[in-house]
Amino acid sequence: QRGVLLVSTVAVLRIRCGFSQTNFKMSMYPSLEDMTVDKMARAQVTNSQPAAAAPVAMAVSAPTAVVTEITYPTLYPSLGDMGLELPAAVVEDHMRAVAQYAPQGQAVAVPAQPSPGNQLATMVAPVTGNREVGLMRSEIKQGIREIVLCKDTKGKCGLAVKAISKGVFVAFVYRDSPAKMAGLRFGDQVLQINGETVAGYTTDKATKILAKAAPERIVIAVRDRPFERTITMQKDSANHVGFVYKKGKIEKIVKDSSAARNGILTDHYLVEVNGQNVVGLSDSDIEKVFVAAPRTTTITLMPHFVYDHIIKNIGSLKKYMDHSVPEC
Repeated sequence: QRGVLLVSTVAVLRIRCGFSQTNFKMSMYPSLEDMTVDKMARAQVTNSQPAAAAPVAMAVSAPTAVVTEITYPTLYPSLGDMGLELPAAVVEDHMRAVAQYAPQGQAVAVPAQPSPGNQLATMVAPVTGNREVGLMRSEIKQGIREIVLCKDTKGKCGLAVKAISKGVFVAFVYRDSPAKMAGLRFGDQVLQINGETVAGYTTDKATKILAKAAPERIVIAVRDRPFERTITMQKDSANHVGFVYKKGKIEKIVKDSSAARNGILTDHYLVEVNGQNVVGLSDSDIEKVFVAAPRTTTITLMPHFVYDHIIKNIGSLKKYMDHSVPEC
């Protein structure tokens, strides 16, 4: 009887929560503003349709028969419950996108069909858009990729690495170097060099392997920036996203800003803005990148304790870091 009761209890919970074991799907969004606009667009479509039939009572087999009415909670708690209530002006501003996002007679919130390797295509993005270039350039792809590079006429590949937590990471990519052209970026984790696994290697040992490698062909297995994360925000009417930084380190978050709504944290360093590396740039130069950025802006962050360790021995070399805009 106890076993039957446990199974029945699980069945009741599944009914109350409104999902089954084989069919549970939730939308993903680039930013909280996208989620808010999508939620409001869904509500508009729902309210414009005839009222749905009343829920059907269902009986659940149990030692004592239990009749439970199916209730479906909203997909998200209210923004007030989350402590993320949006000002009316912000909602009105972003709702201008609804007309384009939900044409009359069409269903809303249908993600684009994903193409192989494109994780962003499944996101619902009424404000950002599924083809937002900065978001695509900033994407941290899951999995491992293999790159092939060579050395220049001086016998250099334009790369410096740093050992941290038994892993080897890219600490420096020289501008216009073979490493840059091969697509290496600050914070990438190096897993193998010419088939040799470098887990547990020191900085010196990994550097010597690169130095001794044949200049014609160096094959490196890489995992995209595991210590970093990307956050997409929407600029306000003053062209701001809502945080204060000093020497590239985020120090303050503006209340009720897009930065606050989307979970920006202090004590993190700016690594990229819309995919463009800003490590080594002065605050004034970073500001220029932000000013030139479009309304939807994606930044890449790294915790300060990791950043400080990786960048520790780079010193003045930071000014020679590659700051070009990567291809999508």
